[in-house]
Amino acid sequence: MQEGYIKFNCHWIKAGPVSHDHTREINVWRDKLYALGLIGVYNDGIGFGNISMRYEGNSFIITGSATGGFKHLNENHFTLVSSYNLEQNSLECKGPVIASSESLTHAAIYEGAPEIQAVIHVHNFEMWRRLMNRVPTTRADAAYGTPEMAWEIKRLFSETRVKEEKILVMGGHEEGIITFGKDMDEAGEKLLQIEAGFRAC
Repeated sequence: MQEGYIKFNCHWIKAGPVSHDHTREINVWRDKLYALGLIGVYNDGIGFGNISMRYEGNSFIITGSATGGFKHLNENHFTLVSSYNLEQNSLECKGPVIASSESLTHAAIYEGAPEIQAVIHVHNFEMWRRLMNRVPTTRADAAYGTPEMAWEIKRLFSETRVKEEKILVMGGHEEGIITFGKDMDEAGEKLLQIEAGFRAC
């Protein structure tokens, strides 16, 4: 596992905290997912899971790199991804922390449909294993945090019903699952419905 390591070229503009008004709604869901173990930290100290919300246009606010281990986040744990380039595997972010290693994956999802306003990326091996190829799934040779993963996301939007299903499995990123929606509640509830269904089995 190498979650939390930056794989893209990042121009980080170190700045003050993101407004609490913009992080409050994200943190409601982040706390729920952390409590369920869907966002957190492995025994080796590497954090996993990230969450974001569209800001303006294709810019978005996202949890910072290596924040998975914090039980609760505040505005100092978020950054604004103001621009990006999938072809060049680069982005610019502004805030007190550097953007999550999955930022370009989130960017590709926001590009998929203008109505998408929130994206959640979690880890759960059993859900990942059972959902593989039952919902839209990226190819196994597309590693997380790479341009290949971003292009795979774009492929899913053009070739599958991922836009309607609002969930995808990252075939090349063990445990990785993503949900999204028109707001944070829709993205979160989609994930909780699936998680509850597996717990009931």
